[in-house]
Amino acid sequence: MVCANCGNTLPDDARFCSICGTNQDASAEGGGGGGIRLDRDGRGTGRGYKYEILHSGAFALALIQLQAEQSIQAEAGAMVSMSGNVDLQSQMKGGLMGALKRAVGGESAFLSIFTARGGPGEVSFAPGAPGDVAAIEMNNQTFYVQSSSYLAGDTSLALDTRWGGARSFFGGEGLFVLQIQGSGLLLVSSFGSIHRKKLNHGERYVVDTGHLVAWEGHLHYDLRKASSAGWFRSLASGEGIVAEFTGPGEILIQTRNLAAFAGILKPFFPSQSGGSGLGNIFGE
Repeated sequence: MVCANCGNTLPDDARFCSICGTNQDASAEGGGGGGIRLDRDGRGTGRGYKYEILHSGAFALALIQLQAEQSIQAEAGAMVSMSGNVDLQSQMKGGLMGALKRAVGGESAFLSIFTARGGPGEVSFAPGAPGDVAAIEMNNQTFYVQSSSYLAGDTSLALDTRWGGARSFFGGEGLFVLQIQGSGLLLVSSFGSIHRKKLNHGERYVVDTGHLVAWEGHLHYDLRKASSAGWFRSLASGEGIVAEFTGPGEILIQTRNLAAFAGILKPFFPSQSGGSGLGNIFGE
């Protein structure tokens, strides 16, 4: 097959052009278009690499096969394993100010860049918590991603930490979200599985802020109390603040809430007063 954008000859199963990065699926469909393009079989081809999602479900692993002198970027600490010839460098994407915004937003100030030197190489990534990994094929799009859900992506993608305002602060999800723009592979992770929700024009949909993974950049949303009856009932329900989206657009939702899970475990950990902690689990 031939890239419709630059004319480069590509393998028949190529999803992206290895020269210009154009999404070949989108070109075949008539170009552009919105929506979240999730790779159905968990494998594909990017700019100078192939990728595959293994062990999907609770313990997913993203495996990247790099061509010689090609690179992939990832969140600091996401690497599981790599070939001996893969070179790891840490960079401050967006310069000093970009690094400072990432640090203030609860993320690492640095991104890790993995490059295969002298020949092909392999690198694998996984999130810190049990859960799934999804491969999104971006085509000149913008997505917002919860900072804890970004795993890795094409080095051409532009990452910026955006101020979420007081709405985000009172939502308990931190002051910042990641804005990701461009074309190429984006790997996001979840705590639990990933549920995809498509909204029609004007359709309203409410999501607990602790369950958000990513959403399209054009989607309008507001943070509000969960119950229309008042703050007390919202807090008493255990929901507090939720995000209300208005379509059209798509949202990726994680089926479990890491903060809620941490709350379940909290009574089993020793307190400063010398509680029995984990001994309760084993009957000690």
